[in-house]
Amino acid sequence: MATYTPQLGDTVEDTRRKRVGKVMGFEGPYVQLRPIGGGIEWDAGPDELRPLTLTEALSAGVAAANARSRGERS
Repeated sequence: MATYTPQLGDTVEDTRRKRVGKVMGFEGPYVQLRPIGGGIEWDAGPDELRPLTLTEALSAGVAAANARSRGERS
């Protein structure tokens, strides 16, 4: 199985934290992620990330938009 290398803009799951985010940058050995609906970035190890399928990424985007419309923070 090929090793996944995250790229800027990828939508990924942080498998350790069970959170979905967008790759915003790289700092030392860490990948900086931001929640789909916006919010505070967090760091994750590249080996803790898996790319989302298109369906998963679209679902995460819709969930963030729905939460925003309800006045919730994602």
